[in-house]
Amino acid sequence: MTCRHCSEIMHANGDIISISSVSPLPSSTPHHTKDCSRVALLYRCLSAPLLHSLRYDSSPHDRALGGNLLAGPRKLLRPVQYLGAVPCRAFSKRFVPTTMEAAGSPQLLLCVTLALTLAASLLFFLIGGRRRSNGRLPPGPPALLFLAKFLALGRSIFDLGPLLVDLHARHGPVISIRLFRTLVFVADRKAAHKALVQGGATFADRPPPLDPGRMLTAGGRDISSSSYGPYWRLVRRNLAAEALSPARVALFGPARKLACDGLVRSLLREQGDEGTAVMVRPLLRRAMFELLVYMCFGARLGQPELDEVESLQQEALRSVTTFPVFAFFPAVTKRLFRRRWATYLAVRRRQDELFVPLIHATKLREDDPPCYADSLLAVRVADEGGRALTDAEMVSLCSEFLNGGTDTTVTLLEWIVAELVNHPDVQSKLHDEVTKSSNPDLNDVQAMPPYLKAVVMEGLRLHPPGHFVLPHGVQSDGAEIGGYAVPRGSEVNFLVAEIGRDDAVWTAAREFRPERFMEGGEGHGVDVTGSREIKMMPFGAGRRVCPGYSLGMHHAEYFVARMVRELEFRRVGKEMVDMAEVLDFTTVMKHPLRARVVART
Repeated sequence: MTCRHCSEIMHANGDIISISSVSPLPSSTPHHTKDCSRVALLYRCLSAPLLHSLRYDSSPHDRALGGNLLAGPRKLLRPVQYLGAVPCRAFSKRFVPTTMEAAGSPQLLLCVTLALTLAASLLFFLIGGRRRSNGRLPPGPPALLFLAKFLALGRSIFDLGPLLVDLHARHGPVISIRLFRTLVFVADRKAAHKALVQGGATFADRPPPLDPGRMLTAGGRDISSSSYGPYWRLVRRNLAAEALSPARVALFGPARKLACDGLVRSLLREQGDEGTAVMVRPLLRRAMFELLVYMCFGARLGQPELDEVESLQQEALRSVTTFPVFAFFPAVTKRLFRRRWATYLAVRRRQDELFVPLIHATKLREDDPPCYADSLLAVRVADEGGRALTDAEMVSLCSEFLNGGTDTTVTLLEWIVAELVNHPDVQSKLHDEVTKSSNPDLNDVQAMPPYLKAVVMEGLRLHPPGHFVLPHGVQSDGAEIGGYAVPRGSEVNFLVAEIGRDDAVWTAAREFRPERFMEGGEGHGVDVTGSREIKMMPFGAGRRVCPGYSLGMHHAEYFVARMVRELEFRRVGKEMVDMAEVLDFTTVMKHPLRARVVART
């Protein structure tokens, strides 16, 4: 990776960064030293993504000015690619002042100042941060190298799976990375069980939310992001008792049947008489989303309203998996990327406009089963004077209900159907079992056929919708994982997919084998919540285990059973379905499933 302003080359070899001179300097090149400083590298890594975003987030005039830093005869910056071309001091001396004088733009001055400030701040944290930690931190890569790779991705911390797998192979099952705070990643199932289950409340908190997540959750007032304490216990207990209990779930049996009837009709309609391949994911998503909207609000929305609500929810999810630009000096970046920030504000404003009337209208409906919004209207926060939940809190909780119940289940269903297409013998065996089941309505959660349960469990093990859990926060001193110190303020995460695919636990761990969860198999009786032992943790574990895991399991089992009972899914051509992965909000199929759908007679 060569600095285009001189003859210096940047080498990344494992964890070592070195710089060497490879050719004489041209006579026109200003005098400079042969060492590109860490500040220059950080400036390079930080300013390019910021300026690249400025091109899309500012006015046409500002984008034109920002383009001067990114386009032209390549005098200045390129978008980051891995570590990219590293600017030497010739860059900072020669080109930055010239560009600033030519542009004269406050936005660009702000951008460059921000990048330099970030570089200086990061240098302080990277060099000085570890010296203040008590105890032995988990091993990990040099923070500078990791930061450069992370910024090159331009995505969220959840998009680091391949990089972290490589780091764990080099440094062990528990690693740490020091940025603004210590990030700890755990890939060992026993260490995960000790921390999450045996560790009690030590790892039960959440890190303070950052924008736009903070704004979209009313300051972290939903279940997923709220701090561990009385409010979290109150809203979580309400969800579990009033919306997810077996008795309440059973009341929505007719709604589940209606949603699945519509899904089957849609799949056959898309197939048509010519045997056209069907794109499965959008139809799964619409059926599941419509069901969750009804369970949340007790209302059946028209197609235009459903489309808008679904679009808003997807926009909110995208904020989680995009580059976290507002984590850096939010007062500044909200101005610099004002179009992006305005989009998030508009999403939240429109959610309020749509959700608040639906929430308060629930008390007017008497014929439908009690919905989630009904329970929220009845909640009183005893620790805060017995007040009712605010509209903002209820909107955040309903948004969480819709997203949490839709995307994870739809992702799992698509993976399972893809595996059934690749394994017609499993699909045939499952069809035989479901058609002979003593639970024809499939609404009795306890009476689901055992092979159906095994298929869903194997889908969860091999294709967990989330390859990480939501980050756990450490708010006390003395925490440890795997014999390493975890400082106060750290974030801890767990490699869910790697734990479920551990070759030391599972035979042929990368193969789809539902029989392993039948009686006599290595997975028979596995506790999916990890309370006794963690062999897989698709819903997390411990006090922050997903409260909706039982509903998600039931929906997955019900939809798989109904689809296989009434439809046969076949390959398009002779090729196996491509099972490559890609991160969306969940980890989805890189190439969405297309299959031939045939009605069973």
